[in-house]
Amino acid sequence: MGNLIFIATIFAVFYFFLIRPQAKRQKQQSQFVDALQKGDEVVTSSGIIGKISKLDESIVQIQIDAKTFITFTRGSVNKEMTEAYLKSKGTVTE
Repeated sequence: MGNLIFIATIFAVFYFFLIRPQAKRQKQQSQFVDALQKGDEVVTSSGIIGKISKLDESIVQIQIDAKTFITFTRGSVNKEMTEAYLKSKGTVTE
């Protein structure tokens, strides 16, 4: 009986400290990617900063210079890096 309680406690700890927060982050990232709009300034997971110039269902075209465009998948746009970048510029209002 003691072993069963110990295993249940270990599972509860893993759930509340690892599984649940990760699922919450995934949901927030998904909502962020779904809410992207043309003109938004974003940071990709590879660290490229640019402004969205074209959006498709699964593709994002980012303008990084006057006549330079790069195409990425929507999943490449990183919510955490984008928020950190915008905070450093002082343009995020929460």
